[in-house]
Amino acid sequence: MVFNSLVFVVFFVVVLGLYRFLPSWPAKKVLLLVASYVFYGAWNPPFVLLLLFSSVIDFWAARRMAAAEPGRARRLFLMVSLVGNLGLLGFFKYGTFLLDNFVALAGKLGVDWHPAAPDIVLPVGISFYTFQTLSYTIDVYRRDLKPVKSFLDFAVFVSFFPQLVAGPIVRAADFLYQLERERFVEARALGWGLFLMTLGLFEKMVLADGMLADTADAVFGAMGPTSQLDSWLGTIAFAGQIFCDFAGYSICAIGASLCFGFHLVDNFRFPYAAVGLRDFWRRWHISLSTWLRDYLYIPLGGNRRRMAFALMATMVLGGLWHGASWNFVVWGTLHGLYLVIERRLGRAFGQKPWARHAGVRVLLGVLTFALVCIAWVFFRARDLPGAAMVTASMLGAIPAPPILPTLSIVKVVVVMGGLIGMHVVMRNRSIEAVMARMRGGTVIAVWTVMLIAIVLMQGGGDAFIYFQF
Repeated sequence: MVFNSLVFVVFFVVVLGLYRFLPSWPAKKVLLLVASYVFYGAWNPPFVLLLLFSSVIDFWAARRMAAAEPGRARRLFLMVSLVGNLGLLGFFKYGTFLLDNFVALAGKLGVDWHPAAPDIVLPVGISFYTFQTLSYTIDVYRRDLKPVKSFLDFAVFVSFFPQLVAGPIVRAADFLYQLERERFVEARALGWGLFLMTLGLFEKMVLADGMLADTADAVFGAMGPTSQLDSWLGTIAFAGQIFCDFAGYSICAIGASLCFGFHLVDNFRFPYAAVGLRDFWRRWHISLSTWLRDYLYIPLGGNRRRMAFALMATMVLGGLWHGASWNFVVWGTLHGLYLVIERRLGRAFGQKPWARHAGVRVLLGVLTFALVCIAWVFFRARDLPGAAMVTASMLGAIPAPPILPTLSIVKVVVVMGGLIGMHVVMRNRSIEAVMARMRGGTVIAVWTVMLIAIVLMQGGGDAFIYFQF
């Protein structure tokens, strides 16, 4: 079940209607839990058991940790949570990858081994809810959070359907307190939530799928090299596609949550207006970048003298979080290198008067976007040889004839020019603040245009890109 489907529209209307008229808060929470399990089970019903397992083991481990004396017992219960959650994630997401690489290594050592294919199906969204539940047990272990008393509340936190399969990654401290008091369907929040859902679907269905996906697919699906211009246009198209796809989902999730009276954290803040890679990661997939910062980078010594090591380890593991492929390892490694180099250059030149000049910041913004695009090649390409070919084409090392039609070029230039321009204008603003200053008629007109565009974009039922992570 995906947001951009009629099935979800019916599901959402029914659940919202029942939620509005149920007489008690416990009954509403039971409805949210059942609806979330139905939503997740629509992909593959048996995988609902994984959600239940994560909920049970982390609820139990956190309660035992809180009651245990400091020392070995608390660490033991934390390890139960870590091994249970990361063990499932490792098996389902990385089992085939590890086996394939072990077989390849054995072959290089002269061992001809051909094990049976494991045929492991990746549960949708497992990376998201695994990190979500782990943040809870780690916070309880650190005594930053008290364990929740109600299993129902914890189960709703783990499985809340608007953000279950593709985030934002919600921290327990940001959500559990919202379950303590009844949340109502209020007219203003409902209107704002529905507007955000429309905006998210517009980004996904019209911009990502309708305007940019075909160009990216043409370049990255080509059987051979493409021209330098085509390679850059295809990569830039993917940069826009993945933003509109993923940010679109996050906006839908935030909007759907608002309809039920819940507030989720922002996940994107106009990242293509970033000046520097550090600024980019403060704006892109914020719930993941802050998770990696708090639970990996800082514990590895990132705030001390081990900055370079901590940054590289964090970004490489962040790349692997996205997928079991060497492409994602390279993508994470590139961003790690970017950040380490930027830190060192910042220490050397950051305080120079010319470094704060407007023209220099514009150039840094352009460079940031170019570096992000080069990294996106490894994110999008099917394998490392394909990524190397596109990268070489972008650098002009492999001459090739153009393959993109004029219409595709125009679409990319217009859409990405408008998108990047919007990011620059909105860099230090929020959608809420801008909408609050707009007249009601203007809001209705914008909303109507987006709805018409969504309706006209027939067949836009493609799954969100981040569902595979």
